[in-house]
Amino acid sequence: MPKAYENAGVSVEAGYEVVKRIKSHVARTNRPGVVGGIGGFGGLFDLASLGYKEPVLISGTDGVGTKLVVAKMANKHDTIGVDCVAMCVNDIAAQGAQPLFFLDYIACGKNDPALLEQVVSGVADGCVESEAGLIGGETAEMPGMYAEDEYDLAGFAVGVAEKSAIVDGSGITEGDVLIGLPSTGVHSNGFSLVRKALFEQAGYTVDTKLDELGGAKLGDVLLTPTKIYVKTLKPLFKAGVVKGVAHITGGGFIENIPRMIPDGLAADIKLGSWPVLPIFDVLEKAGEIDHMPMFNIFNMGIGMVLAVDASRADETLQLLKDNGETGYVIGGIVADADGSRIALH
Repeated sequence: MPKAYENAGVSVEAGYEVVKRIKSHVARTNRPGVVGGIGGFGGLFDLASLGYKEPVLISGTDGVGTKLVVAKMANKHDTIGVDCVAMCVNDIAAQGAQPLFFLDYIACGKNDPALLEQVVSGVADGCVESEAGLIGGETAEMPGMYAEDEYDLAGFAVGVAEKSAIVDGSGITEGDVLIGLPSTGVHSNGFSLVRKALFEQAGYTVDTKLDELGGAKLGDVLLTPTKIYVKTLKPLFKAGVVKGVAHITGGGFIENIPRMIPDGLAADIKLGSWPVLPIFDVLEKAGEIDHMPMFNIFNMGIGMVLAVDASRADETLQLLKDNGETGYVIGGIVADADGSRIALH
């Protein structure tokens, strides 16, 4: 059967080699609650061992989109796994969850053990950063579905929060302050437009060096991993200062900030209250994109937005500073006079 399968384009032996290569990376993600190792039919996690009184499981799944195309162009695959973890764990952290475990799914045209080890090493890095155990996954070799040098990557995260500590934005009120947490770059959204603007319209390559980007290679800037906010948020949740969290992903400010705000209220965002990263200026110019629509596509330098009571804004900023993080007061919560839900000015 293996020989017949190989003749059909699937290498069983390469699959075995991938598992062998990634075991050391998986081991780095071990945390309390993880039971056993990889290789079984399911990943095991002992929730009872963590001592929650009323545990609520919070889950999220996502991929990295066409950022994978840029990784392929640059032949750099060791950070894309961080993006995959970040997109999942940031979503669940936005509701107050502590990530517990993560599973990945890689589909490819041809099983390249060395390349897939790079991908999984990035997944493990992301799991370590988010304190999640990598307890399983799947590598599917699908010739005919993907070209030999193509792959796709997706993931699934599960976290836990005490029922009483879930962050759902329901307590947000008029007068609350909005604090933005800086992003590390484009993160993992909008890359179809990124590629069109930079590579098709402007004619740049991943090796192009731009003065606006400090002389760094464009590919390296674009492949900067998505920031994982789990450790940033943990002391804020512990202090009870956060009323709501918006993860700024696809849809940018316009779509995501209103998701955490109760009906009848709106976000009032003060443009210029935080530093917009140079890559966004480069994108806007190269793609000839009007300025305001940029906020409906990209994170524009802010990866998370927190809603906090005005009386605790300074405390929140100090907690961030004490943990080596930066926060910017970017606006506040106002009455939604016209149903727009958000205003940027």
